[in-house]
Amino acid sequence: MSFKKKIKQMIPNEQNNWRNKLRLYRKIAKHVSTDDKTILFQSSVGRNYSGNTRYIYEEMIEQGLDKKYNCYWVFEKSIYDKIDLPGNAKKLDKSSFKFLYTSLKSKYWIFDTRQPNYLKKPKDTVFIETWHGTPLKKLALDMEKVDMSGNTNIKQYRKRFKKHTSQWDYLVSQNSYSTEIFRRAFAFNGEMLEIGYPRNDILFSKNNDEDIKKIKEKMNIPKDKKVMLYAPTWRDNEFYKNGIYKFATQMDFDAMKESLGDEYVLIVKYHYSVKDNIDWEKYAPFIIECNELWDIQELYLISDILITDYSSVMFDYAILKRPMFFFTYDLEFYKNNLRDFYFDMVEEVPGPIVMTTEELISEIEEFSEEEYMEKYGEKYNSFTEKYNEFDDGTASDEIIKLLK
Repeated sequence: MSFKKKIKQMIPNEQNNWRNKLRLYRKIAKHVSTDDKTILFQSSVGRNYSGNTRYIYEEMIEQGLDKKYNCYWVFEKSIYDKIDLPGNAKKLDKSSFKFLYTSLKSKYWIFDTRQPNYLKKPKDTVFIETWHGTPLKKLALDMEKVDMSGNTNIKQYRKRFKKHTSQWDYLVSQNSYSTEIFRRAFAFNGEMLEIGYPRNDILFSKNNDEDIKKIKEKMNIPKDKKVMLYAPTWRDNEFYKNGIYKFATQMDFDAMKESLGDEYVLIVKYHYSVKDNIDWEKYAPFIIECNELWDIQELYLISDILITDYSSVMFDYAILKRPMFFFTYDLEFYKNNLRDFYFDMVEEVPGPIVMTTEELISEIEEFSEEEYMEKYGEKYNSFTEKYNEFDDGTASDEIIKLLK
């Protein structure tokens, strides 16, 4: 009997528990050969189809390579049925044995976050870690304390992180600043790909009136209103369970609607780690409900201003040279108790830092692009020179050259 037939006989019923699937996965791991034409993609731990990995795959489609490679995308069960993939890629349920088996078969893993603890990279597999943003908050081995989903064991956290990064063969960097931090914080000894972020290629290719109009029509965004994008990060200590965080903010949405609703609409985009069922209906049509399927790169393109806090979205959005406002109501607490920063926000960010909704509204109401650039233009130029150093719209193609 062939090995493949034996595997088929051994495959557990997908209704069986996860422990049985893992047991079989570990049992066969050394006996499964990698396939040079199989690629495993994952974005945001399987919670959406977005980011660097999405744009690498879509560049493969443009070049017809989705027909030459066996491309697989892994998704959590909650999002699996909502995703309609372009091209010839196949979907995998993250809780399935087929996912585990495909991970062993894949010549390439292309992820943008850490791999699950149970996933072991085969010796012939090439792991391309794109990561998911230039670091503002301290990472991994640079962290002196941790309070993440209730886990406060910093030694265990660092040990686990180091175990993950030791399996990465390539790591994508957006700038020299990131390269230096990644080497140290991740104890990364593989090859650094200083090519910019693939997800930002679209900010070069589609930053024009025609493409922006198409995106607005697809998302049903009003044409007679300016667009504010609110994209905050998550708070390590505000969570429901491990890896699932609450939407944390002190923004007064009633006041925002009352003061800005005639001129603007507001799109609220959660971090992928945030899972919250908030009823935005009472703020309609001012707040436009946004789910995990909305691609944030497209939201950058259609937005007139960005409101954020300590999120790395600021580094990507800066490519567009559009105004940014920093709503950092918990700045001192966040810095002193959750995550310290790699740089001085007050000195470096190219936009006003505000602590209250009233201050934010005032800044936006009094805002004019001319005055904004007069006040922050020099700082903005320094910001993009430093943090968008390698972004030039060709990162996805550089990854594909590596695959070829």
